[in-house]
Amino acid sequence: MKDFNTEVLIIGTGIAGLSTAIKLAEKKKKVTIVTREKRPEITNTFWAQGGIIYSPKDLNDQEDLIQDIMKASAFTSNIEAAKILATRSADIIEEVLIHKSNTDFAKDAEGELLFTKEAAHSRDRIIYKGDMTGKAIQIALLNYLSNIEIFPNVTFLTSHTAIDLITPNHHGVDITQRYEENQVLGAYVLDQKSKEVRKILAKVTILATGGIGALYLHHSNAEGARGDGHAMAHRAGAYVTNMEFIQFHPTTFYNRSSHRRFLVSEAVRGEGGRLINSKGEAFMKKFHPDAELAPRDVVARAILEEMIAEKEDCVYLDISHKDESYLRNRFPTINSYCLENKVDMAVEPIPVVPAAHYTCGGVKTDLKGRTNLKRLYAVGEVACTGLHGANRLASTSLLEGLTWGYIAAEDILTYMDDVSDYKLEKIKDWTQAKEEVDLALIAQDQLTLKQTMWNYVGLSRSQNRLNRARAMFIELQDEISKFYKNAQLHDELIGLRNGVEVAFMVLNASLRNKQSVGCFYLKNK
Repeated sequence: MKDFNTEVLIIGTGIAGLSTAIKLAEKKKKVTIVTREKRPEITNTFWAQGGIIYSPKDLNDQEDLIQDIMKASAFTSNIEAAKILATRSADIIEEVLIHKSNTDFAKDAEGELLFTKEAAHSRDRIIYKGDMTGKAIQIALLNYLSNIEIFPNVTFLTSHTAIDLITPNHHGVDITQRYEENQVLGAYVLDQKSKEVRKILAKVTILATGGIGALYLHHSNAEGARGDGHAMAHRAGAYVTNMEFIQFHPTTFYNRSSHRRFLVSEAVRGEGGRLINSKGEAFMKKFHPDAELAPRDVVARAILEEMIAEKEDCVYLDISHKDESYLRNRFPTINSYCLENKVDMAVEPIPVVPAAHYTCGGVKTDLKGRTNLKRLYAVGEVACTGLHGANRLASTSLLEGLTWGYIAAEDILTYMDDVSDYKLEKIKDWTQAKEEVDLALIAQDQLTLKQTMWNYVGLSRSQNRLNRARAMFIELQDEISKFYKNAQLHDELIGLRNGVEVAFMVLNASLRNKQSVGCFYLKNK
């Protein structure tokens, strides 16, 4: 397969991209879905444990949900986005997850859905599948969309890395194309196996690439969450906003393994887990009256402060007062992981530390997923409607991706038939450099980037730390720019280039914001 035209190009295979694809594919649109992963299930959605909010036709709960979202964000959320989420999401869950893809949520003996509660929620409104809700949703959506008999018009391109979005202003073969309306026509994509770069032109391009957690030394994300969508959109001319608001999950399993840390779901605290220090002392009441059920940013900073005060590498999450069979059934994935790492959560506390978890900001969109660039949409964690403001309410991430993936598709269908194909020959071919890529240098630069983000642009920031980060990023960017210009393309090199660009976005947003709010905490010194 060489260069080609498609009707819809979706970059990313998580819940946001797949829900968009389903809605468009059902209307017989030709959909091409690109992922850098070998297997399309490897996404942030797959790793999501806790659950997804479901408030079916309960007007009181819808209003309460709006207030919970606002409260968790320190009243910085876009209330219009919260209203849309509260009023539209239940019907979309029923249509896409329950009836079409048959997602296997937990049910009681009578077959009724089970509900649970998480931090900062005013009531039980979250449906789940043990502690692997994201995996259940991801597999169900992929199974539904991969049915060739239903969707012969859907193509998955795995092991394909998007390099840059295509615009006539930047990539046209003729000078007069610079005067055309600023719009996105598709993307240049690297086939990791053949090492060829192809042009994929589309009537509509949708970014669904997830967040930026993997830019941090410790994170709970898929390694592909490195900001590719943010960087590509920014280079094409899209607005990016709220990038200082990086939410850190308070509890990930502490060990000395890889940078991606295993998530210990917020539901463990929701079901009665207590945070204790190395002396066995509960400490959360010192920091917030809601203790373990305080908003995530409060809990994460409290853990960090307790670690510093006690000079310890971690704290502990204790739910050993619960019955072993209950823990095994309610948290099968967490229980198994703990046992594999020689921790029995039924009899001893789990060692935990905070880790980068969710990007509240992103590519700025309106309430239909449209960016400021014509024909470019962004949905899910890569996007920012303002729903989360300065801090995200638990279990809104899967819901946001599903809801706005569906809403974006609705909007696209209103005009897509009137959009003409752009001619492939009017867009420049990608020119490959000749120098062999040095993966050892890339690995070292990636580690430097991750350490700098963790230490200086992390859970707690200061003017001095941010200034130090700026100096390091400038040096990194200079070296990587030279490297990128001369070396053959490789997925890791593309990610490194994007990562440094996105790191600057977080840094600059942090320098502009002088107010500690939500998950952005700025020390005085």
